Amino acid sequence: MGNTRVIVAVYGPREVQNKSQQNNNQALVRCEYSMANFSTGDRTRRQKGDRRSTEISLVIRQTMEASILTHLMPRSQIDIFVQVLQADGGTRSACINAATLALADAGIPMRDIVTSCTAGYLCSTPLLDLNYVEDSAGGPDVTVGILSKMDKVTLLQMDAKLPMDIFENVMQLAIEGCKAIANYIREVLLENTKQLESRRGG
Repeated sequence: MGNTRVIVAVYGPREVQNKSQQNNNQALVRCEYSMANFSTGDRTRRQKGDRRSTEISLVIRQTMEASILTHLMPRSQIDIFVQVLQADGGTRSACINAATLALADAGIPMRDIVTSCTAGYLCSTPLLDLNYVEDSAGGPDVTVGILSKMDKVTLLQMDAKLPMDIFENVMQLAIEGCKAIANYIREVLLENTKQLESRRGG
């Protein structure tokens, strides 16, 4: 998304590694988020499992769980590994969108695709999909995740207070961004399906 680059790998459904976490009614979804040391300009060495990474891992897992049909895969485990290769704002949203594509590519059954987008408010103007400079300017921003066909919000995070009328405008802008991304992802998935079918036919 823009200059933000993310890679996601999905493994599963497979046997649960830690039997004490096994659920007889649904699949266990695990997520691990990390940022490559070279993903930002400062090249800071990041500790694995730091507080921010743990929080984002939890956000991605909970957002994806809202879409995965976990009840169809009881006593199994699905692992989502997310790594940011280049960060230029909107990393959380980019990770969720990449995870949606990876889950679909892995054939994991979902009730709908999840898409995410961030909108902010800077210099009295609502902005969609903030880059690093805009994000660092200190204005409030809202990150939204939706199940687009179901019109259901699965993620809503805000880092500062906004008056209600401005909040509604910024959130609506983020939702429109989510829907545009959903349309794009569906086109990508449809194109991939057509390519697979043509290979099988050939």
